[in-house]
Amino acid sequence: MKEVRVGKVASYFTHVEAAAIELEGNLKIGDTIHIKGHTTDFEQKIESMQIENKPVEEAKAGDSIGVKIEERARRNDVVYKVIEE
Repeated sequence: MKEVRVGKVASYFTHVEAAAIELEGNLKIGDTIHIKGHTTDFEQKIESMQIENKPVEEAKAGDSIGVKIEERARRNDVVYKVIEE
């Protein structure tokens, strides 16, 4: 499997278990992401995504998105899109 950097975590919201991600690439619902940082390292499939509190199916470079995540992430953790070959 290959990974492509698509953004970084801008912040993490404990009470809703979601991360704000600043995108450098494109993402859509159903994509698998890998979040990696100093103490963070997990993969998960994107099941919901929002831009300014509105649900979206896909987002592009330059967008800031909110994604519900299964584990804690930290500011500046790198977000990769996992590409199945």
